[in-house]
Amino acid sequence: MIDSHTHLDYLDDPAGARGELGLSAMVCIGASPEHARSAVALAEQFGDVYATVGIHPTDTDEDSPDAREQIEALTGHPRVVGIGESGLDDYWDDTKRAAQVSAFEWQLDLARRSGKVLVIHTRDKAGQDSAHRGVMDVLRAWPDVPVILHCFSGHADLLRFGLERGEHTYFGFAGNTTYKNAREIQAAARDLPLTRMLLETDAPFLAPVPKRGKPNRPGYVRHTLEFIATLRGLDPEELEAATDANTRRAYGLPLG
Repeated sequence: MIDSHTHLDYLDDPAGARGELGLSAMVCIGASPEHARSAVALAEQFGDVYATVGIHPTDTDEDSPDAREQIEALTGHPRVVGIGESGLDDYWDDTKRAAQVSAFEWQLDLARRSGKVLVIHTRDKAGQDSAHRGVMDVLRAWPDVPVILHCFSGHADLLRFGLERGEHTYFGFAGNTTYKNAREIQAAARDLPLTRMLLETDAPFLAPVPKRGKPNRPGYVRHTLEFIATLRGLDPEELEAATDANTRRAYGLPLG
């Protein structure tokens, strides 16, 4: 099985964590120049680890011509399979929308030029959806850039918008899908066309039930797999085969 989105370098023991529960591959997200370098270093060290490189929307203070030059230089590395994570985040009170949009649009252009998928982060405060609508507004100008809507929130309009983009949009489901109050996420996970679904941990964040409250691990993606398989009435092996194939296609990973 593949964990399509993990912050492996955030963990105390990346080598030990990547070897748990028999994952075949994982994508380590490099969400700042520093983490991009560490993600690439892990991908160079371990044959089952791949990397993305980018600037997270809450890290736009690190955005600069030098940072962009570093990220762009790493894009051509043979173990780099995606850009980001990028996107918009209106959860925090000190949101800097103009800086986030600038970094987001630059990374969309980098994804287009490099031919790699862009991993998108979208987060709002409860009861609001300005970041979700902002992501749609930006993406309308980039209809052909492939994207992954990471840790998908279940937002109905973003779901519809992403499906209208067709094969250029994938939806990543993380451990929060298993939470009791995640009704919108669960509805999306149940009804989404299977060809559009990826599974992820976002480790060390969002550990799934029954590990909720503990630091997440890449291998815990299997709990999310089993939950969604039950939700959809599928055999877990069938869901695993489909989502692994989708992850390989989205990132251009070697065929398993």
